[in-house]
Amino acid sequence: MTDSQTFRPGIVGVGAMGGAMVGRLLDCGYAVQVHDIDSSRQHTLVQQGAQGHDSPAALAAASDVIMIVVVDAGQITQVLRGTQGLLPVLGAGHTVMFCSTISPSDMVQACQTVSATGASAVDAPISGGPQRAREGTMSMMLAAAPSHLARLKPLLDHMAARCFEISGQHGDASKAKLVNNLVAGINLAAAAEGLALARELGMDERQMLALMSVSSGQSWIGDDRMHRALDDDYKPRAQTHVLTKDLTLAAGLAREHGYPVPLGEQALALFRAACEAGYRDEDDAALLKHRRHWR
Repeated sequence: MTDSQTFRPGIVGVGAMGGAMVGRLLDCGYAVQVHDIDSSRQHTLVQQGAQGHDSPAALAAASDVIMIVVVDAGQITQVLRGTQGLLPVLGAGHTVMFCSTISPSDMVQACQTVSATGASAVDAPISGGPQRAREGTMSMMLAAAPSHLARLKPLLDHMAARCFEISGQHGDASKAKLVNNLVAGINLAAAAEGLALARELGMDERQMLALMSVSSGQSWIGDDRMHRALDDDYKPRAQTHVLTKDLTLAAGLAREHGYPVPLGEQALALFRAACEAGYRDEDDAALLKHRRHWR
């Protein structure tokens, strides 16, 4: 039996990342189940070969590994406890992977709620953006019992180039994701600030980005976002408000532990200002537009 016959994956939340994950799994031969509150997103994937469902409960009946790829903890609660949610139909044959970026305490609560049904729970935030998710080269941070992760490995290997097994304790992968996104937000803010300054000095922004991309100012997120920004491409892959949410969670976690993150706080203030300036729903590459007009 092949891996694509062993697992019956379902994805709840098929926006930019979730939809890309569906496409990848379809390419790998899986019969993928999908559900999204946005019926147009779901319909697009059904046309590509996925099986659509009108509720999380219906999806669970056709799936054994359920990946929840929604924006925040409130949406996770709706998926679990809302009308025709997952909880009443979960059991020992199910694994639920929480791929959203949420606070570690919310992740622990969600995993405990799922585990109480007899199902397995995995703290499994993801990183790398839609293109890497579509190619199967994204990164996953994982926290769950080692036996659960070993069983899922063939499926995970199709989805991610790098799987970081953080620990066996739910919440630890979410901590890792928040630390990563804190650094990502700082790096993106730095890249936007540098290019905006280059423009102010009368320099060629493209030349400056080419220099930064192979020099000490390089960062993956800076390269990725600033190339799009210089092409005036702000089609949302990762909306500005999403990384703002992640930075808010990361800064809050640091404050809970009494550890100052001044660079993170400054990046958060910049992202919040960009949201307030009207760039909330644009790709977070719009940080460059915001900095160009900042005096």
